[in-house]
Amino acid sequence: MAVRRKPQVKKLKFELTKSAVAGIAVIAFCLFLWMFLLGVWAGQSLLLPSYGQNGVVAEEPVKKIGPLVIRAEKKVIKKVK
Repeated sequence: MAVRRKPQVKKLKFELTKSAVAGIAVIAFCLFLWMFLLGVWAGQSLLLPSYGQNGVVAEEPVKKIGPLVIRAEKKVIKKVK
């Protein structure tokens, strides 16, 4: 009786130069950057408030708040004699 041989599986092998790997990395970076910018743009359009009848969001004037300033003060320690 003959012994059955397993069919050999053909393996797929890639051989790339350093410049090819760098090119693929640049293309992948550009794709990720494009998807990030597209996501930011879509997120900004989703976060915009819906406008009323006259295209006005708020009918009351918005109070303008100045910049927040935090001032440090020196503590003077008096020596007691």
